Amino acid sequence: MTDLHVQKLEQEGFLDIEIDPSLDLFEEIEKLKKEKNAIILAHYYQESDIQDVADYIGDSLGLARKAQETTADMIVFAGVHFMAETAKILNPTKKVVLPDLKAGCSLSDSCPPSLFSKFKEKNPDHLVISYINCSAGIKALSDIICTSSNAQAIVESLPQDQKIIFAPDKNLGAYINKQTGRNMLLWNGACMVHEIFSLEKIVKLKVRHPEAQLIAHPECEEAVLQQSDYIGSTSQLLEYVAQNEASSFIVATETGILHQMIKRAPNKTFIPAPPNNACACNDCPHMKLNTLEKLYLCMKYELPELIMDEELRLKAKRPIDRMLDLSKQLGIK
Repeated sequence: MTDLHVQKLEQEGFLDIEIDPSLDLFEEIEKLKKEKNAIILAHYYQESDIQDVADYIGDSLGLARKAQETTADMIVFAGVHFMAETAKILNPTKKVVLPDLKAGCSLSDSCPPSLFSKFKEKNPDHLVISYINCSAGIKALSDIICTSSNAQAIVESLPQDQKIIFAPDKNLGAYINKQTGRNMLLWNGACMVHEIFSLEKIVKLKVRHPEAQLIAHPECEEAVLQQSDYIGSTSQLLEYVAQNEASSFIVATETGILHQMIKRAPNKTFIPAPPNNACACNDCPHMKLNTLEKLYLCMKYELPELIMDEELRLKAKRPIDRMLDLSKQLGIK
């Protein structure tokens, strides 16, 4: 969090505040929303209780748009810190809080701004497209931000001879290269959640469930993508299972999405793709740091709050604005 200035606060002490066990946290959170004119934005990978109390649930593109549009005075971001940063970048006059400051991102952490700046300097004729799963510092060094929903369309909108650096996710970048025939220069970063899937275990699952379709996020490694029946962003995967005629799916992304899939298609079967460890499913340890109790405390005390340097915010905002404008021009929902 080198690019994030946080109000001085001993988080451990804050989170140790005892909550009356008789409180109905769902009810209390609804009261706080009205009292503080607050909106809760939650990523699909959050625990089910948080998804159920959120005003909006989405992927990175949807969350960025909702943050830009909101008229709330306080944005409560149930996700990881780069997502809360994006909300602050787009809403400098609004208070942005998140339940747990330790909710980071392995992909974002794999691309330190100091190292990426040197990488960029060695390739001055390259335009920089950065996946939204990065820090404000990386956004400030970028020309265009993208998400897994719009990355291919944004790359295809640029001239074929335009040299491009794609950061920080090498797997998503390699997938876009393959889809577009480009040869983008890729930063060597990855998401721990999507790199840990076991191809061997997935193949065994497909043998046991021959009727099931394997669907995967493009952050997964190429070997998993090659076995997949459908590849798409989080929101695209959700839409696919709702519309497709198949009755069962092996899902190769973070397990939080299963809650929404079951809601959208309650009569279908969803099997989490297994990681290459002893766990049965693949949870993001950062996303799962947020809990309903922390969300309640965060809203009640309006802490921890994100406060960002204005020069950094403006630099990081330009490539996000370009993404949102391009998405509108290209008709990306």
